[in-house]
Amino acid sequence: MKEKAFLHNVKLFCLLILLLFIPVTVLSQKKKKKDAETELVKKDSTDAKKGKKYNDLVKKGTIKKGLFNIIQVKTDVYFEIQDSLFKREFLLVNKLSQVPYEINERGLNKGMNYENKIISFYKDTIAKKVWVKTYQPKVSSPKEDAITASVVDNFSESIIEVFDIETKNNDSTSVVIKVNKIFDGKQKSFNDVFNNIGLSGSAKSDLSYIEGLKSFPKNIVVKSQLTTSFSDNGPTVPITLGVTTNIILLDKTPMKPRFSDNRIGYFTETHWYFADTQQAMLEKELITRWRLEPKKEDEERYLKGELVEPKKPIVYYIDPSTPKQWRQYIIDGVHDWQAAFERAGFKNAIIAKEPTEKDLDFDIDDVRYSVITYAASPKSNAMGPSVVDPRSGEIIEADIIWWHNVMTSLHSWMRIQTGPIDPKARGNKFSDEHMGEAIRFVSSHEVGHTFGLKHNMGSSFAYDVESLRSKEFTAKMGGTAPSIMDYARYNYVAQPEDNVTVITPKIGEYDKYAIEWGYRWYGPNDDETAKLNEAITKHQNDPIYFYGEQQGSVIDPRSQSEDLGNDAVKASEYGLKNLKRVVDSIVSWTYDKDKSYYETGKLYIGAIGQWKMYNHHVMNNIGGVYLNTTVHGDGKQSYVPVPAAMQKKAADYLNRNIITIPQWLFFNDILEKTNPLKDSPVGPYEYTPYTLARELQYDVIYHLFSDDRLLRMTENELFQRNKTKEAVFTVNDLFKKIHQNVFAGTIQNKSLTIMERMTQKNYVDVLIVSTNILFEKTDTKKNLEIQQTLNMPHLCSYLDDAHMVRNINQTALKRVTEITSDKKGELNKVLQLLKLKKNTGDQSTKNHYFDLIQRIEKALNNTTF
Repeated sequence: MKEKAFLHNVKLFCLLILLLFIPVTVLSQKKKKKDAETELVKKDSTDAKKGKKYNDLVKKGTIKKGLFNIIQVKTDVYFEIQDSLFKREFLLVNKLSQVPYEINERGLNKGMNYENKIISFYKDTIAKKVWVKTYQPKVSSPKEDAITASVVDNFSESIIEVFDIETKNNDSTSVVIKVNKIFDGKQKSFNDVFNNIGLSGSAKSDLSYIEGLKSFPKNIVVKSQLTTSFSDNGPTVPITLGVTTNIILLDKTPMKPRFSDNRIGYFTETHWYFADTQQAMLEKELITRWRLEPKKEDEERYLKGELVEPKKPIVYYIDPSTPKQWRQYIIDGVHDWQAAFERAGFKNAIIAKEPTEKDLDFDIDDVRYSVITYAASPKSNAMGPSVVDPRSGEIIEADIIWWHNVMTSLHSWMRIQTGPIDPKARGNKFSDEHMGEAIRFVSSHEVGHTFGLKHNMGSSFAYDVESLRSKEFTAKMGGTAPSIMDYARYNYVAQPEDNVTVITPKIGEYDKYAIEWGYRWYGPNDDETAKLNEAITKHQNDPIYFYGEQQGSVIDPRSQSEDLGNDAVKASEYGLKNLKRVVDSIVSWTYDKDKSYYETGKLYIGAIGQWKMYNHHVMNNIGGVYLNTTVHGDGKQSYVPVPAAMQKKAADYLNRNIITIPQWLFFNDILEKTNPLKDSPVGPYEYTPYTLARELQYDVIYHLFSDDRLLRMTENELFQRNKTKEAVFTVNDLFKKIHQNVFAGTIQNKSLTIMERMTQKNYVDVLIVSTNILFEKTDTKKNLEIQQTLNMPHLCSYLDDAHMVRNINQTALKRVTEITSDKKGELNKVLQLLKLKKNTGDQSTKNHYFDLIQRIEKALNNTTF
């Protein structure tokens, strides 16, 4: 009975527990259901609010559909970014679109590109933000290699901006961000214009605003007006710049790069390559070039050698601001390159045209259009930069800046260099036809840069000087050098009796060869590297295909700016003959009744500048070295000293034409009417002949006895005597030649003229100053800088010389080189001569000797007299 009672009680207890538990479970389930319903209501409410906010934005504002949909509500600007565009790579390109007077005067003009960088957008759903990052796309490694993980960590992206996600679109496939701050001057992340153009500082956001927006399938265009304050050694003034930011969607797969070869001149992008199989990182240069490819259906025909049209031609638009009389000449200069691209297998590869009504979206600042922009500016120049995809070297767009006053340079060059042989090039103003042909040449040169071509300053060395006097040769070769990318201006060598008529630079054989090398398309089965190397090797011994790098301080005299032919002395002597004819005609060529002698003075100083240029062309042969870009197996020497005979001839030329100042140039009848005139910010600046002659002579002597030049001569002497046993032109040979001319009157016991005394003072001062500099502490004193009084006008001054100069170190520890002994020895030699001759000549000559003796003794720390 007890057991039955116990079992009964257990059952009652379990039933009670069950009865108590059931309501709790049911209530819990009901609560969960209710909570789920609440969350659903909340979600529906959030989505409704989200949809409402997106719809309100669209309803209140305007929307421009494209790469990003741009929503504008009054002054607020939003980007709607599709999810598919996150993590894609974009190129950010910033340009000037409007400039005030103060910036124009600094050489900054509409169309100039001042900042580019790769960016990517990342969506952060947790923080509800969009991050913008940038990186340098200059490093690569195979995806499957172990080192790739290290590459990712050691060359990572950097965050430059963040945006709050304002809302999503109705189907949640895009997010909306407000972007005012990156375009109205509040932030510099997307556009740091003032620091990039050298003004520093920030935009004043209350005086800056977004001016206009456009959206297209592959790019966004945003225009802004940004204001800052600027002071240039004067009162602070407001500066407002019109700027345009382009955001361009880059292809997922970059163009296949083509690696550079230093034997041919292309601009490049540096790239580093890492791989597990390496024992060292590989650095390569990618040439910059357009993506020029045959259409798919034409590939076989192309590979068989047939001319085909490219899939996408290169198109240039002429700025509508260009004066009408010059437009066709500029277009012709572009189209002159057709023959070069035909050599590469493409017909109709380049097109230049004026925008028409069909070009509805045409905008100079839009990167979809390559434009030759005409800038109203006093600057006398032109340049041809490009926008490049740094991942591959692909040129995306080109911007040629054409400053209005470039015609002043053309007028000066033609007048001085061709006036003696071409009557059309003599007046104060040329005919439109004559100026137009010059504009065509500049157009071709600058367009060449936008194809990726560097200057080829060595091209003109290919032609024998005498051939430039041949009417038949110049007509056949079409110009002054095998490359229009040289600074081989006009034919100053040809004499009036030669009857040469083709005197303007033209696109030449080197240009066609370079374009073929850079743009020929190769099929998947071709060994591209082998074919490219073969193309260079085939022409390696022909001077017409020689590429000479642009140089800062000239080492290789073959690669000089503005020179002609393979013998600088002979070319300059012919040039001087023509220059004398110019000087004799300056007054008559510039005659304009009742006008001032301004044009006369300007032409006069231009002639003196040409004389100065000839002096430097010749001088750079002394201590010069031919720098050959060599490879294993080509049998060439990398460094070849300029032959001793040429160096001696150059020294003799300088003795005749600079150590002895030419009377016909500096002391003539022109001075009865005007001094040489040079424009300056405060008006024409006059130079007296004695002052100008003294300064220009000093300039040549200083550079002639520069440490670098004398060290090269020492190196050449050491190498030649030990290796080749050839004749050597030594430092002492140079001093002897110049010394004998400078002190000829002293040696002969003559009374010296003012000009002879001037030359001796210049010579002694150069040696004293340059010797003292060797022993100065470089951290407390600065080296002497020679003022470049006369500079002939140049083009393409935007180019970065650091990428074009052979860096050869010859200047370490100059104090303990032979040049200190040689310079001090020459000073002592002069001192002993002056002491011997100090009582000869007239009183002015004796005073002069007394002065020089004291200077030298002080320099040599010699107190005896």
